[in-house]
Parts: sequence; structure tokens; C-alpha cells
Amino acid sequence: MKKFNKSSMLAVAAISLWIGTFLSPILTCGFNNSGSLFLNADPNSKSSPAQTQAIILQNAFEEVFDKVSPSVVSIATERTVNVNVNPFMNGPFFERFYGNDPRSGRQMQQKQTGLGSGVILNTEGYILTNHHVIKDMDKLTVKLKNQKTFEAKLIGSDELMDIALLKIDAPKDSIKPATLGNSEQVKVGNWAIAIGAPLGFEQSFTVGVVSAIQRGGLNSSGLSYIQTDAAINQGNSGGPLLNINGEVIGVNSMIASQSGGSVGIGFAIPINEAKRITEEIKVNGRVIRPWIGVEIYSLNDQIKEELKLKIDQGALVNQIQRGSPADQAGIQIMDVITHFDGKEVKDSNDLVSMVRAGKVGKRVELKLIRRNNEIITSIVLRARPN
Repeated sequence: MKKFNKSSMLAVAAISLWIGTFLSPILTCGFNNSGSLFLNADPNSKSSPAQTQAIILQNAFEEVFDKVSPSVVSIATERTVNVNVNPFMNGPFFERFYGNDPRSGRQMQQKQTGLGSGVILNTEGYILTNHHVIKDMDKLTVKLKNQKTFEAKLIGSDELMDIALLKIDAPKDSIKPATLGNSEQVKVGNWAIAIGAPLGFEQSFTVGVVSAIQRGGLNSSGLSYIQTDAAINQGNSGGPLLNINGEVIGVNSMIASQSGGSVGIGFAIPINEAKRITEEIKVNGRVIRPWIGVEIYSLNDQIKEELKLKIDQGALVNQIQRGSPADQAGIQIMDVITHFDGKEVKDSNDLVSMVRAGKVGKRVELKLIRRNNEIITSIVLRARPN
């Protein structure tokens, strides 16, 4: 039997101590409460001033959701369409001879579904949403936050402004109307909050800011939109855009995106415009819109140079519909409208907004430039043809 000398004993002891130092936390972890793997929050710790401010804002967001979410609904849409199911009649060869005539092949019915959002306007069950959510649909089903569903009736809609008014028959104590704000008071930098059903995820809450106001030129409506970077996706359409007080300032309508998903550029119809449209729909079932019958463009450097214009603002008349109020008033192509009913016209969007805000049957004064000569005439607003 070999004997260990004193130095060997010391070496063994040192190695054992070194191994124990590294292994002891591993061996004891989970078995001794004093050596817990997790660090618990200190209930007595105090928030910093910055954290306190953040918590106050967080509480404000929670209040907005608790206040408004019962007023936001999901709208399931459904329609039945006929589709051609003959596989031999769908190729380009047969389309050349038969076109897309549905009689050229066997037909079958197919259900198509969609989903959007809406906001409750009053205890009578009126609901505001987008026209494109309900367009050409046969069945509309509204789901409340409490999961109760009701079949909705379409009161009317306006395709140009993308506004629709629905109604459900629900007990008054089961529906909570939203509070409508004033979109004219909205400023860039204000909080912007969206609640809806993006991609079918109901009662989703997203937050951003107002990126721009009076964003025009997006379509032929002449409407100036509220732009926001709050995430808006398919399914948010028709839902409310809210301020930090939980007031509806807009109706989410569309996004600018190459991918089809949110990239932080969303647009909402100002609630003041939406209110005006829905009130008219409720009374008349449709919108009777003033019209003068011209196609117009805003002035730019090229137009000003070609026409040798000495003005910087106005709306250039590019086309006139025969028999329209503009035609009857003697307006000509290449005229530049500078004033409408005593108000200065800055560009084409400005003129569209002025006409839209007018009343059918009213005679208004126009100032225009024709070959650098100022001409004053008048025009009678008529109802826009369907």
C-alpha cells in the first residue's frame, strides 16, 4: 500500500476545494430556497420619476380600451356567387371563343366571406363602418364584445366616401355607444389608437400618433384623411380611430402598403365627415351630393408655363360633362377656377371639398382665369347623377 506524503495530501485538498467551489451552486440550485434560480421583484422598490410617468400613460391606454372596446364590433360578411367549375372551359383557348360567359361551363354556388369592424353610434343599434366592408354582401353578422351576435340590416352606404350605416335589433342595455370627438381639433403628434379585428383577431388594440392631417389626393373622393402610424390591417376597416380621451376621431379605411400589411401608413376618414354622411344616409337612405360636372387638375409649373399663367393657385378645368351645371354656366376647358362662392381655391382638392360642402340648388359665384383674363360667372349646384 502506497503512502501519501504531506505535499500530495495538500494537492488533493486544494483540488477538492476548487472542484467544490464550482460544483456547489449547480448541485444545490433548486433544492435550497436561499439559492433560487429566479430573482423576485422587491415589493418595496419605488419607481423612478420616468417610470411613474410611463405607468400613468399605461393606465390611460387601459382606460381607453375599457371605455371604448364594448362599442367596437366585428362584422362578418357573407355572399353566394356562381363560379364556373368546368376545367376545360377556363383556358385561354376557350376564352378566345366563349369569353367569360358563365353558360360556357357547369356552374356551382360558392360562399365567400369577409371580416371588418364597426363602431356603435347609439342605443338604437346604429353601427358605422366602411362601404367596402359590406359591398355586394348578402348577409351581415355583427358580433359584440360579449360574443353575442346579431344579423344586421344595411340602412344605406356611400361608395365615394366609403361609409356605410348598419342597424341591429339588440336590447338597449346590451349595447354601449361610443363617444364621437371633433376631427377638426386633431393635430399632428396627437395619440392615435385603433381598436378592431385585424386579420380576424377581434378587440385588438394598437397605438401610434397622428402622422398627418388633411392628407388629400388619395382617391377621387376629394376627402382629406387623417394619417396615422398606428398598426392597421385588413379587418380594421370600419373600426374607430381614437384620441387619448377615448373619443372617435376617425373611421379606419385604408393603408398604403406594398406587402398588403401594415407599414405604419394608415388613413382614417375624419369623424366629422363620417357623421355628416351617416346622418344623410339615415334620413334619405343615400347621399345626395352637389355636383358641377368638371374634371380638374391642380396647377403645377408645367401647366403654368404652357398657359403663361400669372397665378400660382387654382383648379384647371380639363373636361366638362355635356349638359352639366358647368356646361350651362359657360365654363370652358383650360379655364382656371380661382374662387368658389367667395372663397379662394388653392388646388383641385380644395375645389372638390367646397363643392361637396355646398347645397343642391344653390347658386354660387365663380371667379376664373381664361387666357389671363378674369371672368366672373355663377353656377347652380345640382345633385350628382348616380
